[in-house]
Amino acid sequence: MIWLTWRQFRGSATMTAALLVALVATLALTGPDLASRYSTGIAACTRDGTCDRFFDRFFDEYQLPFIAASLLVLLLPALVGLFWGAPLITRELEAGTHLLVWNQSVTRGRWLAVKLGLTGLVAVTAACLCGLAVTWWSAPLDKSANTDMALMAPLVFGARGIAPMGYAAFAFVLGVTVGMLVRRTLPAMALTLAVFAAIQIAMPLLVRPHLMPPVVGTFELGRANVDSISVNRDENQFVHVTLESAIPGQAGAWVLSSDFIDPSGRTLPGSGEAGVAVRTSTTSGPCAPPGMGAGQGMDGCLVEVNRLGYRQQATYQPLERFWPFQWIETGIYALFTVGLTWFCFWWVRRRLS
Repeated sequence: MIWLTWRQFRGSATMTAALLVALVATLALTGPDLASRYSTGIAACTRDGTCDRFFDRFFDEYQLPFIAASLLVLLLPALVGLFWGAPLITRELEAGTHLLVWNQSVTRGRWLAVKLGLTGLVAVTAACLCGLAVTWWSAPLDKSANTDMALMAPLVFGARGIAPMGYAAFAFVLGVTVGMLVRRTLPAMALTLAVFAAIQIAMPLLVRPHLMPPVVGTFELGRANVDSISVNRDENQFVHVTLESAIPGQAGAWVLSSDFIDPSGRTLPGSGEAGVAVRTSTTSGPCAPPGMGAGQGMDGCLVEVNRLGYRQQATYQPLERFWPFQWIETGIYALFTVGLTWFCFWWVRRRLS
């Protein structure tokens, strides 16, 4: 049975192994140079006090391979479910070869166990190697990425660590389950992709933010958490401040919400990405003249706004929770996988014919 399963699967396994070898070789050749350039740049910018500019330049230089590597890891579990899981049983059902195997003293349970075990093990191993290799290679870029591409950001988190292993196992067994129920390869592939994509979207939106209680903090305004600032001068002086999804002293944190609060602690309407207008003083205040958005003028405005008692209130998941989140989320997908596996064995023994 193992030999038969391997003969049916060896073409896909060989092609996947070749692609993995090419990927790992590419990352192994370019990774040390990437880490060396990062270390050299950090040492130089620390002396000059220009690390923010270095981070931007460094990430922009490698942004394309960074995105490509992350997308590859994100797509691999979906491809496993689509091309390995969904056709695994439906191909046998459509051709009727499962009946021939069952009549050769091979039980249904053993038949399914060998197919799930051999193919699933290869799928999980491939996703694990791919995820860990990209995590190692992209470590310098993860440290220098902006908030949208930081390590805890939803799209990047799913392409790092051990989470891809859980995704691949679930996608594979999901494809097998759908194939058993639908019994047609193309509809099973389409439905597998739709269900897996829906769950992958729902996880970071509805589940992951609550895996651990988020942290709520109040912070003064500064260059780290202010995206833009402008001055409107008329009879009274207003400063329009737009917050950035970042928190002072919490680099790489996943910001779930970011709002302005006034001196009484009340959240100001429209204080998210739209920004708010804060009345600072008369036209002789310390803020920059119209059109100035950086330098001493910006710093003076922020000092004035902080003096008046306005603050940023943020709800976030700190970067140090990355690995706990990885283990928890992988465990959730493992439970899904075990549940679907049990259903597959129950279905093949009681319902499948």
